[in-house]
Amino acid sequence: MFPDFNRWSLPLLILALQGFIFVILLLTRYFKKHNLSDLFLGLILFLTCYTQICYTVGFMGWYDTFRTTKINYFLINIGIALAPLIYFYVKSITQSNFKFKKKYWWHFALAIIIVVFRLGIYVYDALQPNFDTVQNGVLKLAWDEAILQPILSFVAPAQMLLYLAFTFQLFYNYRRKITQYFSNTYKLELNWILTFLILFSLSFLYSNIQEIVGSFFADLGYKERWWLNLYMACITLFIGIKGYFTDTTKLNRLSFSFSPKTIGIPEHEGEPTNPISEKDKTTVTELMEVQLVYLNPELNLSDLSEMANMTRGQLSEIINTGFGKNFNDYVNAYRVEAFKIKLKNQEHQHLSLLGIALDCGFNSKATFNRVFKKLTNHSPSEYLKTQLN
Repeated sequence: MFPDFNRWSLPLLILALQGFIFVILLLTRYFKKHNLSDLFLGLILFLTCYTQICYTVGFMGWYDTFRTTKINYFLINIGIALAPLIYFYVKSITQSNFKFKKKYWWHFALAIIIVVFRLGIYVYDALQPNFDTVQNGVLKLAWDEAILQPILSFVAPAQMLLYLAFTFQLFYNYRRKITQYFSNTYKLELNWILTFLILFSLSFLYSNIQEIVGSFFADLGYKERWWLNLYMACITLFIGIKGYFTDTTKLNRLSFSFSPKTIGIPEHEGEPTNPISEKDKTTVTELMEVQLVYLNPELNLSDLSEMANMTRGQLSEIINTGFGKNFNDYVNAYRVEAFKIKLKNQEHQHLSLLGIALDCGFNSKATFNRVFKKLTNHSPSEYLKTQLN
């Protein structure tokens, strides 16, 4: 009897309904603030929650009570739309001033074609006699079940794998880029996005293993497939919470894609290169050692280039080539040295190590610990012990 609330249906129902709440919250915020990341995430959650609801009503007795239900016409493999949505969600967060261009619609062409196809066969089948007495009509069985679904069983996983590879590449390119622009990167590293991508990749792997086992080794029923849906429901809720309460628009106000370097590149073929001058290096060094600009925790490449009266491209090349470091390592090396000096001056006797680190320009404990370990091969507390011995 429908609805049957049991140990199989109730957990999925609760999680899916909570997911729909975040869909509403994200789409409402999108219409108010027009942040594309909210739109993409809202659509991702909507698709995953929709699939979970369709699966959940089976455990609630829907298919037993309504044996001629036409829900199969509207059960679409969401992976074909979910894959590009995940890619564009990460792209909208990691690319400053991201705009959705008309050419991007091609990424959703397959999903649109399948939706139109399903609607078309539904309309045709609905016009056939005795449609009310069957679950699947003529075209649903002859075209969709017999032809399209077997094709999609190969195409959809391949598409998802391809988009996940592109998305991971996009994310790690972003990680490398911020070290060339920001001196404190922890709050911009978007670690929860990486967690989300890993969790979703695991669900993709789980789903494909389940399909292989179900097709070749054992007959997996609804209850055996329940665990994947529970896992997806938990991921959906996690994404909704993190995505809604995390500010993903930090880069919308910034432009850290600067023009190519202008130092060391001849304007015309045959011209000698213009090497980095000692004067340029001295200018940058004085800003760090005399004006102590590294003490500003929000210092970035744009700020420093203005102080040095250089373009961002010029300054980046001076730091990378002239000093052999990226911007992040260059600035943080000064902060670490300042921290060491303060320890020698016994400031740790009246300030915590974190307090000293914040005075030296770091903006978080995580950034400080990681940078210090990278540059000294010791944790801050380990380094302090070596100084006291």
